[in-house]
Amino acid sequence: MGQKQGKLGLCRTCGKRFEAAPGDACPGCGGRRIIVHPELFTLTIAHLDCDAFFAAIEKRDDPSLADRPVIVGGGARGVVTTACYVARTFGVRSAMPMFKALKACPEAVVVKPNFAKYAEAARAVRRLMERATPLVEPLSIDEAVLELAGTERLHQRSAAETLQALQRDIKHEVGITVSIGLSANRFLAKLASDFDKPEGFSVIGVGDAEAVLRPMPVTAISGVGAVFAKKLADDGYRTIGDLQRSEAAFLRKQYGDMGARLADLARGRDARFVSPERETKSVSSETTFNSDIVDRVELEAILWGLCERTAFRMKAKGLSGRTATLKLKTTDFDVITRSRQLAAPSNLARALFDAVQPLLAAETGHTAYRLIGAGYSGLEPAGARKQPLLFADPGERRRQEEEAIDKIRRRFGDDAIALGRSHAAKLRR
Repeated sequence: MGQKQGKLGLCRTCGKRFEAAPGDACPGCGGRRIIVHPELFTLTIAHLDCDAFFAAIEKRDDPSLADRPVIVGGGARGVVTTACYVARTFGVRSAMPMFKALKACPEAVVVKPNFAKYAEAARAVRRLMERATPLVEPLSIDEAVLELAGTERLHQRSAAETLQALQRDIKHEVGITVSIGLSANRFLAKLASDFDKPEGFSVIGVGDAEAVLRPMPVTAISGVGAVFAKKLADDGYRTIGDLQRSEAAFLRKQYGDMGARLADLARGRDARFVSPERETKSVSSETTFNSDIVDRVELEAILWGLCERTAFRMKAKGLSGRTATLKLKTTDFDVITRSRQLAAPSNLARALFDAVQPLLAAETGHTAYRLIGAGYSGLEPAGARKQPLLFADPGERRRQEEEAIDKIRRRFGDDAIALGRSHAAKLRR
């Protein structure tokens, strides 16, 4: 009898690289979380996704929540920001109206978001990613694409081994888990990262891409929403395999540029680069009310809190904006946006509020709203810090005031200090 032949595998527990076959245990630690794939040690593009990020941070900081269903989000008419995996077993999903989430999972613990805390954890994850490779493209606060080609010589190990170490370091140093997809391009890496959550590590190679994609629904392709999926289904394309059976020229003729994109992605082809300089186009904050609001004074009180939150995020990103935007949603779900150019770029809460308050005043008095938001766009790097002045101008005094408040909040929490307007807003809510 010949000796059992295996493929080169990687232990996810201890990082040992060895010849492995399905069912084998690691000869180093005895663990059975083994990654085996013929292209494992040649692929270099990864998608990293923090598992139920906001909820994971809350569970990390409150061990009593460890085994409980946790929902991070707003009030009864708000929406779910993040649901932990326990809550998801009850059918709770992100963006679900809160009343539906609590109906599906009445025993859930609802936690209000703490964005400053989440931003701090995201920065810690980002630092660890950049220790693995300088080519990190953030997609949101909790996910990024990484290109590790060329890092083998730096780390003296393959990209897969570096990613395994990164996954372990994030768990130990930040206290949360992440899922990783490894492949030859961004599209396949993103799909792979969803295969084995939480704390997954999945691989799609060039050789098996078409077979892996074949049974998937067309909605697995980014940009194919419900409306387009229905059109595709009406034309006979329900799965990616259906798209694979059509010629690229025919799909282009049917759907234009989107057809050409469908043809490429259906066959696992994606030529997009990983760009660490991905531009942030806007920064905003919004909230959905527990009950519809008509009163302008009450809307202004809430608007101020959103301006503070947006300003905090702008400063954390080192950005200033030239355009201030107000967003409103009526009870009929009509969305109203109004914008105003600023005299000079800013990232202050007061500047944003002063710009959008008149826009709000023009829209109130006759309409009830269920959502309000405020944001900056037309972004650019924040200007160099000015030297302290003996008699600071009003704009500089505002900046110094907000920076002092931000510093106290980072140390003691969002409720540690507030301007009079913020306190009045909280009392009204």
